[in-house]
Amino acid sequence: MAIVVVDVALKPEILDPQGQAVSAAMLRLGFNFVTGIRQGKRFEISTASTPTSDQVKEIQKAAETLLANTVIENFTVRVEG
Repeated sequence: MAIVVVDVALKPEILDPQGQAVSAAMLRLGFNFVTGIRQGKRFEISTASTPTSDQVKEIQKAAETLLANTVIENFTVRVEG
C-alpha cells in the first residue's frame, strides 16, 4: 500500500488571515521565534500498490480540477510509502 499526498497552500501573494491569526496566537503564547505562518490543506490518497507515473499524473489532474483552486492556490503531489 502507498499513500499519495497532495499538499495545497495559498499562493504567496494571497492574503492568509487564518495563518496571520495563528501566527499572532503563537507570539502571545511565547513562541517568539515564529516570524509567520501560512495554513493549507493536506489530502492523503491511499492506493493498493505503488502508483505508476500515469496514476500520479491522474492524481495531479484531480488535484488541479478538484482539490485545489489554482487561481489562488498552489499544490504539490508526492508518493509516500
